Amino acid sequence: MTRRCGRHAVVLGAGMAGLLAARVLSDAYTAVTVVDRDTLTDVTDPRRGVPQGRQVHGLLARGQQIIEELFPGLTEEMVSDGANLGDVAGDLRWYINGVRLRRSRSGLNTLTSSRPFLESHVRARVQALPNVEFLERRDIIRLNATEDRGRIDGVVVADRDGTEELIEADLVLDASGRGSRTSARLVELGYPQVEEERRKIGLGYTTRHYRMRTDPYRGDIAINIMASAALPRGAIAAKVDGDRTVVTAYGILGDHPPADPEGFHDFIASVAAPDIHDALQDAEPLDDPVAYRFPVSLRRRYERMTRFPRGLLLMGDAVSSLNPSYAQGMTVSALEAVTLRRHLARGREPEPLPYLRDLAADAIDRVWELMIGSDLAYPGVEGERTPAIRFGHTYVGLVQRAGTRDPVVADAFLRVIALVEPSESLMRPALMLRVLRHVLGGSSARPAGRPGTVKKGAPTP
Repeated sequence: MTRRCGRHAVVLGAGMAGLLAARVLSDAYTAVTVVDRDTLTDVTDPRRGVPQGRQVHGLLARGQQIIEELFPGLTEEMVSDGANLGDVAGDLRWYINGVRLRRSRSGLNTLTSSRPFLESHVRARVQALPNVEFLERRDIIRLNATEDRGRIDGVVVADRDGTEELIEADLVLDASGRGSRTSARLVELGYPQVEEERRKIGLGYTTRHYRMRTDPYRGDIAINIMASAALPRGAIAAKVDGDRTVVTAYGILGDHPPADPEGFHDFIASVAAPDIHDALQDAEPLDDPVAYRFPVSLRRRYERMTRFPRGLLLMGDAVSSLNPSYAQGMTVSALEAVTLRRHLARGREPEPLPYLRDLAADAIDRVWELMIGSDLAYPGVEGERTPAIRFGHTYVGLVQRAGTRDPVVADAFLRVIALVEPSESLMRPALMLRVLRHVLGGSSARPAGRPGTVKKGAPTP
């Protein structure tokens, strides 16, 4: 069991990163307080503080493994309550460039559910911890620092009436999301401005929920028609809680799916495979389409700072906010929780800069580089395409082609997407031989789309 590191830890934000942080901190601090501006108790619908909460969310296999470890039995509980569980390579239908990947049994689980459903189940587990308290409907006003400004020793919050309160703490962890004000607050305390890295992607996605009258899944739990450089539009349909299907369409660099029903359906008709569009012809809409825009991926390079106050840590989108089309965000938060747990296991208060450097090395660097490399496959995305990146694009294209013929290659590719294996695993000699044998031996399977079905307004492959 982790030794106690202090008396009181405060977590700012009750999203997935904050909940995972609170779970880990509960083993190391006598008391943990989670502060959030939203109402949380008995909430199962999308929250105001999670504006993308109505959109499709994915918990990758590595994230599912970590969350199940932190909350034993949670997967079974969620499935019992209406989530869907399947094999990432055997029960999800993947299309790349309109061609379906071969099935395999990877042994990696993936859950499909709505974001509020997942968050409410995790939150209920955290609320059940005897030393964790939630403060709802509180705005974060400022960090409180010691006189020499070398330590953060609390946070000032305000209720809906504007009444301010100082919450004293041995540790404050900011998991308040992309809109985190920690960087500005540190400048106010005399610390340098944190370096920020921005990667423009111009992503837009639109979501609608349905009740399916006919079964498009045929035993699968989701259909993922991935965008590509040839056709930078994609769509996802997944079984979720409440006997519903969530359908999300997305496009990059300003090519966004409309939020009116007819335009939404026309956009889905233009993606590289017809499965989702065909299924919607006989589906019952349960709500109106809802759009969300994500202009840039953002990373705050706290690990590069030379001075940082004690008693302050960060996690989640407050550090790195990733292109959501790859569904990596919640899994990165889970990886960060593992890093936090390792630092707490030393039985003393974590040193901020070593923690932040390990957070970058263990949880963020690999995923950030994977995201950048994938984004740069689209010709319109700004950024330097080094020889290594160009080689990576070429080789991954060969892997994808081979994966439409060889289930072993498809499984290896999906393990990288699931963040279970590093991208370097695709360079193993035995796998490279399989890739080359299939690519040189003939063309991949034929695209799923029908000739002449690309709709007006769709990019020409």
